[in-house]
Amino acid sequence: MARIAGVTIPDDKRIEIALTYIYGIGRSRSGKILAALKLDPNTRTKELSETTVNDLKDYIEKNFTIEGELKHQKQVNIKRLKDIGCYRGIRHMRGLPVRGQRTKTNTRTVRGNVRKTAGSGRKSSAEKT
Repeated sequence: MARIAGVTIPDDKRIEIALTYIYGIGRSRSGKILAALKLDPNTRTKELSETTVNDLKDYIEKNFTIEGELKHQKQVNIKRLKDIGCYRGIRHMRGLPVRGQRTKTNTRTVRGNVRKTAGSGRKSSAEKT
C-alpha cells in the first residue's frame, strides 16, 4: 500500500480515484497531477513502482496544501471571522448556515435535526395518555 501525505492509498483503485482519498485533492486536481507527471489515470495503485510513488509524493507535497496544513488553515480562517465579529463569523458561532441558505426550513443538517414545531412530539387525541 502506498502512503502519500500520511494517507494510505487503496491498492485496487485507479490512481485517479485513489488520490482523492487525500484531503484537499479531488477528481480535477488528481487529473492535473497525473497529467503533469505524465501518468496514465487508468493504472491501478498496486501497479505503480516505488520511484513513481515517490515522484507523486514529492510533486503533491511541493505544489499543494493538503491534509493537516489545509485543515489548520481552514480553522484559522473561521477563527478570524469569529474574532472580527462579521456576519459569517456570527453564523459560525451560532451553528447556523453561513452561505445564505434559507433557515425557515431545511437547516436540519446544520442544526443537527432539531425539530422545534409544536406538533412534532404530540400524540393524537385518540391514543391513551
